[in-house]
Amino acid sequence: MMAAGKFSCDCYTRLPCALKIEKDLKSSAYDGIVVIVSSILETYNYDELLKKPFNSSAKIDEALDTEVAVLPCDLPAGRIISSPTGPLNNDYADVRSFSEAAKKGIARALKSGVKAPLLILPSHSTFRQSELVTLLGALEALYVNLQLREDLPDKAQKIKMLGVYSANSDNLPAIVELATALESGRSVARDIGGSDPERMAPPNVEKYIRNVFQNTDIKMEVISDPAVLSQEYPLFVAVDRAASRIDRHRGRIVYLTYEPTSGQVDKTFFLVGKGVTYDTGGADIKAGGNMAGMSRDKCGAAAVAGFMQVLSVLRPRGIKVVGAMPLVRNSVGMDSYVADEVVVSRKKLRVRICNTDAEGRMIMGDVLCKMRELAEKAVNPHLVTIATLTGHAVLTVGTGYSIVMDNGPAKKSSHAQELQAAGEELGDMLEISSIRKEDIAFHRGKGMGDDVFQANNMPSARTPRGHQGPAGFLMLVSGLDKHGSESKTPLKYSHIDIAASAGDLPNDATGAPILALAGLYLKDSY
Repeated sequence: MMAAGKFSCDCYTRLPCALKIEKDLKSSAYDGIVVIVSSILETYNYDELLKKPFNSSAKIDEALDTEVAVLPCDLPAGRIISSPTGPLNNDYADVRSFSEAAKKGIARALKSGVKAPLLILPSHSTFRQSELVTLLGALEALYVNLQLREDLPDKAQKIKMLGVYSANSDNLPAIVELATALESGRSVARDIGGSDPERMAPPNVEKYIRNVFQNTDIKMEVISDPAVLSQEYPLFVAVDRAASRIDRHRGRIVYLTYEPTSGQVDKTFFLVGKGVTYDTGGADIKAGGNMAGMSRDKCGAAAVAGFMQVLSVLRPRGIKVVGAMPLVRNSVGMDSYVADEVVVSRKKLRVRICNTDAEGRMIMGDVLCKMRELAEKAVNPHLVTIATLTGHAVLTVGTGYSIVMDNGPAKKSSHAQELQAAGEELGDMLEISSIRKEDIAFHRGKGMGDDVFQANNMPSARTPRGHQGPAGFLMLVSGLDKHGSESKTPLKYSHIDIAASAGDLPNDATGAPILALAGLYLKDSY
């Protein structure tokens, strides 16, 4: 745990700027104060010093409740940037209003020439994490993508330091500390997920992760030996075949493990994230301009790395986490895997390929099988897959929402509902879908000798139950279908589709669903 005071932006925490806890609004260290307001009347809750500028401006600006504004003030900072949340008193308001207002407020402050902003964190009776979410929104607005940081070092930071103030100063060190851990994880995920296909080709993802986790509690294992991959991960190898001819695109599987340094382990999580660094569609090539943006197909693996970064900062007790990042480029070429092939999986199941653009489930399938083998011997295990898997998910819930689906044992523990609630508190939104018998039946073998049917030959967006079906495939090919509630060894399993929440170009990657995962799985750590 960190001490109160100044929180640096070093490579350990990976913040976009230093954070400084401020106790005095009259400090001369700042040239702008960013105030998040849900109504002008509520502004008075912050400090008596803010009454005069808001009173004066409200008399001449009727849009103060709805538009970001820059107000003159007598404080040393010289100006206030007022950023409204909009109405918060209806059934459909949620905590994202605070992060959205913080992002707009920071953006407006920078545009007005502010170099050293002071952010006032708002408390709210309905949204108990409003202060934390506001700070996370501001840090998100200050993030600079990895390639810009590397290529143009003079633009690597938008500001050097962000001051943070709260009327409830006793809680402020804990809020800043938690925001530091969460945002450092999201920054790692954004760096990986948001970088272009060459900067974050599989070997470069490995190098980046090695740098992130050196001298931390995270243990790293990389599997890149072709013989080992062929023997243990044949579904992954099928996808990697075309890319493996090019050294800089050659695939690998990265395992990251966190274990507490003291005390017993009470629960174990196994996370598998889809890491397709670029998806051409393979032999079933994406046509009609649909290939653009496919560098974001690695955001599931990026989220796993980001969550492990949160663990490395918080160092929670009682929890063990094994994260897996199968990293591959789904290339097209003379050695591409093609529809009609039969590939024998790690579990010795004969998998009939029907669509090479359904590669995400392929690279995760054998890895999930390995995790299932480990989970059978683990303490209180829960397996999770995270993937930008289907266009169907985007059509189903719309931009900004992840979808979580539980198998029987996970459903009995109300996991999806708890994860959704944790996400709601932190502004990392999830919707809940159900895995049904049709989703498993759809992927059972259709022809003689086939055990598993990989996919149909239509896009997921045109396939009924297009986002639920892949969970059925993953359960079948990993053997998790044999570990339902009725089995001798029930195993909890959840699939999270982040195709709609990971962030599309030209916007930054989001780091979803790191906040929701931390909010639920690490809730006893802060």
